[in-house]
Amino acid sequence: MQGKDPKSLIEIARATGNADTAEPLDLGARVRELRKARDWTLEQAAGQAGLARSTLSKIENGQMSPTYEALKKLAVGLEISVPQLFTPPEKGQINGRMVVTKSGEGNAQATVTYEHELLAEALTKKTMLPYRARVRARSMDEFDGWVRHDGEEFLYVLTGVVRLFTEFYEPIEMRRGDSAYYDATMGHNVVSVSDEDALILWVTSLA
Repeated sequence: MQGKDPKSLIEIARATGNADTAEPLDLGARVRELRKARDWTLEQAAGQAGLARSTLSKIENGQMSPTYEALKKLAVGLEISVPQLFTPPEKGQINGRMVVTKSGEGNAQATVTYEHELLAEALTKKTMLPYRARVRARSMDEFDGWVRHDGEEFLYVLTGVVRLFTEFYEPIEMRRGDSAYYDATMGHNVVSVSDEDALILWVTSLA
């Protein structure tokens, strides 16, 4: 029986509560809180974000709704992601969660093209999905089209040699120690080009 493909693994993680959903909040108050946490004046924060001081002031005071472009500038200036603008920090709680997965004790999910081993399965409400994968595929013909899903993805080659195919870039040959970080909504597939099956580490964002 064929196992789950990477897209399905992401969906499973979300369905089982491994992806957290933040409650909406007052954006203006959140931006002000983030600015003051950095001890920045309105001028300093506006300069970091590439916005006019008056624009930032209106956003903080709820006098205007920022465009998505303005939100992206704010996030870059504050050195956070756009979703974090809408996510209040947890207060009065030390976040000391940890889980250890011993070698070979991950949750195995085999497919025609990969053998996945999901890691940190015991930790719920994760914002990342880490898994090792043994790359069985030797050709793009073995895939039923592109793999694509929400989020961003980090790939690190542990052993062997792989070729990373992506929708918008030329194929890249990668060896042990090489890594790639990419938008997972872009079609992507990995094949092994070494004699043995290559082993890679994948980390996919769930937020």
